Amino acid sequence: MGLISGFLGFMILGSLLFSKAEGATHNYLWVVKETNFTKLCHTSTILTVNDSFPGPEIHANKGDTVFVTVQNDGPYGITIHWHGVRMPRNPWSDGPEYITQCPIESGGNFTQEINLSTEEGTLWWHAHSDWSRATVHGAIKVFPANGTSYPYDEPDGDQTIVFASWYKSNVMDVLNESLQTGGDPNVSDAYTINGEPGDLYACSNETMYSLLVEKGKTYLLRIVNSILNEEMFFAIANHNMTVVGSDGAYVKPFSTDYLFITPGQTMDVLLTANQTASYYYMVLTPFLDTDSSYDDTTSRALIKYSGNYTTPSTIPTPTFPNISDSISAQLFVVRLKSLADAAHPISVPKNITRQIFMTVSVNLFACPNSTGCTVDGDNKLAASLNNNSFMTPSTSLLQEYYDSNYNLNDLVAELPNKPPTPFNYTTVVNMSAYTEEGRRVITLNYGDEVEIVFQGTNIGATQNHPMHLHGYSFYLVGTGAGDFDNGTDPGRFNLVDPPEVNTIAVPRKGWSAIRFKAENPGVWFMHCHFERHTIWGMSTAVIVKNGATNETSMRPPPSFMPPCS
Repeated sequence: MGLISGFLGFMILGSLLFSKAEGATHNYLWVVKETNFTKLCHTSTILTVNDSFPGPEIHANKGDTVFVTVQNDGPYGITIHWHGVRMPRNPWSDGPEYITQCPIESGGNFTQEINLSTEEGTLWWHAHSDWSRATVHGAIKVFPANGTSYPYDEPDGDQTIVFASWYKSNVMDVLNESLQTGGDPNVSDAYTINGEPGDLYACSNETMYSLLVEKGKTYLLRIVNSILNEEMFFAIANHNMTVVGSDGAYVKPFSTDYLFITPGQTMDVLLTANQTASYYYMVLTPFLDTDSSYDDTTSRALIKYSGNYTTPSTIPTPTFPNISDSISAQLFVVRLKSLADAAHPISVPKNITRQIFMTVSVNLFACPNSTGCTVDGDNKLAASLNNNSFMTPSTSLLQEYYDSNYNLNDLVAELPNKPPTPFNYTTVVNMSAYTEEGRRVITLNYGDEVEIVFQGTNIGATQNHPMHLHGYSFYLVGTGAGDFDNGTDPGRFNLVDPPEVNTIAVPRKGWSAIRFKAENPGVWFMHCHFERHTIWGMSTAVIVKNGATNETSMRPPPSFMPPCS
């Protein structure tokens, strides 16, 4: 232990010397290990950070730098990603397995430097290797910079609410079985709210999460959706919520009686305790407008008012949109708009130099030797972007890129700017469901003003897709149903106050358009935040070339990166 402690101290010191941040510095030591938890009348062994589920929170102010030393005492390699943190010029600590680093091997450690720049609000961190993020995740609270304040009245309380998936089985066994058969993975056994399933599940009534509130007070709820494979509706009985932020950026406040939130997204909402002192249910239920398998259970937690009153015999519960109500989901999305004021300016790219039209599909692969697969005979499920199902490398793309003088010509090919074969994307009936496998990436010049239109297709199991881009926040400038019309739809884009986010829901048989400026050099992962779609290949890497100066170029790697073995 002495050697480990000394090494960790040396790593933190080295990172501190390397940092050029102007804000405060925070240091954390996290130990990844297996821990037993009993839920649903069953004891499961899960991977945790510091024995907690959800994991520990990071608290910092805008502009601060955080160093996290991850000690892996678990049975297999792991990586940690800081979801929504831009990590300016520092992809080395971003965390996706085999994109920016190799896993931290069992018994090893890695000190990651998290650079908070323009983010403010709620973000989160999670494992980014296999399906470890099911239980290895937690919130990042980014408070206003010193001397500044929220763009709304200071709340009376601040509470994190984390949604997650719970499996009785070992989640890695669920993943491995799916990979072996080529089929859909088994769905989770429950959803949890702050680690607890709630009273609709067996053996869960006494442990149900509850939030104590005081009548007349207003609370900031920092909501994180870390669920593996389902988008969700969330509501609180008899209470409206005021949405004030999403994905680490403020939005124009709006009142709503429900949230629609995809895996990967965060929402900051204000809850005012303005009802009769009593108990009220908070309820989490899935949204799914597809034939894909899903966990169709419901999780509940409680709002409890302080004071003396009789516990109600019947606790109010909220009403919800129907599970397949795509209209309610989209109506929520289009209400998100940036503050776009003097204190919170935005800069939407308008001189587009790189335009990408990206089809998003669930597909099939024929099984090798026609054995071992269970889908439609001898096939296995796959997924693609522009008909390319991404092959995860066995080494770090970022390290290879750096070591080869910023050149990956021998390892990757370029993903096309549009699908190889145009078709009627949302009404197709005769397109093959099969796709190609390859390691195709998007290469951008520094300073490119980029527009990507994600187009859902009618191939395979059609559904929403929560698309996430590492290293960037981007502007959601438009979204709609059906095939994107390049002649008319751009005229409806919101270029005045679009939300600045890092994860979006591409609607089933519809499209979403994003814009960003390529000003963060490095290798950055882009993928669907449904874990089953990521493992099937719905992903790519975005390589942003260095600019002309040191300040517009990637930083060199730290003195130690996890080895690739």
